[in-house]
Amino acid sequence: MKKLLASLSIATMAVMPAFAESNTSFPTGLEFGVGVSGSSGLNGFVGYANKKSDSFWLKRLGVRLDMASTKPIKSTINSMVDNYMGEGIEVGDYLTISDGKIESEHMAVLVDFYPFGDTWFLGGLRISGGYFVGGMNIKSMLTGKDDVLSEYAGREFEIWGTKYRYDGGDAHGTAKAKWDFTGPYLGTGFDLGLFSGFKIFMDAGVVFTSKAAELSMNVPVEEVGLKYYDTGTSTWKPVNTPALKNTLQENIDNTLSDAQEKLDEYKFFPMVKLGFMYRF
Repeated sequence: MKKLLASLSIATMAVMPAFAESNTSFPTGLEFGVGVSGSSGLNGFVGYANKKSDSFWLKRLGVRLDMASTKPIKSTINSMVDNYMGEGIEVGDYLTISDGKIESEHMAVLVDFYPFGDTWFLGGLRISGGYFVGGMNIKSMLTGKDDVLSEYAGREFEIWGTKYRYDGGDAHGTAKAKWDFTGPYLGTGFDLGLFSGFKIFMDAGVVFTSKAAELSMNVPVEEVGLKYYDTGTSTWKPVNTPALKNTLQENIDNTLSDAQEKLDEYKFFPMVKLGFMYRF
């Protein structure tokens, strides 16, 4: 029994170094990156690109799984937007855009091609292609106040040919934009070596989306005393019946449809990323 235990102990000691070595070494070319995306927030990727390979093609090809989201830094992004807006951005006629919020995320599979292989300096340049699945939501408040105006002379605004106003010079509303940017991607970029395997990386390109951004708008009615101008009687009347509310909604829909036709021409979602990476 003692001889058997001694034999097992010797065998275990012989195997352990090799086992430990195989578990602590990473494949040459394995890479990780963390950075920020100008359109999707905190960005990260894991991939493989063996620039030390003897093969002409393997040293020029790489693959990445790329992910990004504004959720981990949501409060920071919204604070930056609020700081930029301050008390609001005036857009004329005592109207102000304020309280902007941005939510975005994506996931992508990318194939990188390094045309210069492992050539010094130029070896970090790449052309990238792949497929993105993602979305962006933007929301802002539209408010306004003219203290000079009395409750009988509110600030007028027009929606699809009909004049509306709120008593006391107030204006209220919510504007939203939703963009589902799913589609093929084409771009370029580089990874510039710092020391050891640490590098700075940058990507810039566009996602060829199947859909353009979609707009929506909400105009409060009863709770803020919305009125419309009756051209038949030349008087201001409250929007307080189902028929009048339906007419308002139709006017909003027509306005958004007109704006949507122009937005439908833009189906290229820009993508810019910058950060640090490490390649084994």
